[in-house]
Amino acid sequence: MHETDMTKALIMTVRDWWDSQPEQPKVEKIHLIVGQFTCVEPASLQFAFEVQTRNTFLEQVELVIQETPLIAFCHTCRTEYQPQLGLQYNCPQCQSAMEDIRSGRELKIDRIEYAKIAS
Repeated sequence: MHETDMTKALIMTVRDWWDSQPEQPKVEKIHLIVGQFTCVEPASLQFAFEVQTRNTFLEQVELVIQETPLIAFCHTCRTEYQPQLGLQYNCPQCQSAMEDIRSGRELKIDRIEYAKIAS
C-alpha cells in the first residue's frame, strides 16, 4: 500500500507550504489530481489521509481527489485512445504498443483551499 507513503509526502509538502506562510491559515480542502495509471487507489488514499492527519493541523481537512483517465496516442495511426487498464494497452486500431501517454500519470496537488485566521 504505497498510498501511505504518498500521503506522508503530501502532508510534508502541505506542511512546508503552511509553515512558510506569515500567518498559518486554516486549511479547509486539498484538491489532488490522480491519474488512473499511477496505481493509486483513491479510497486507500482517503483512508491513509484521514488516519495520518488525526491530531495534526490537517485534521478535519477534506481531501478532494479528481481522477484523470489514461489516454494514449498512437503515432502509427495518429489516433488518441483510452487503454483498458489491466486488459488492453495496445492501440485498438493498429495494435501498436502503447508508447505515448498523454494523461493518466498525474499525481499532484491541484490547489489548497484555506481561510486566513482573524487576528
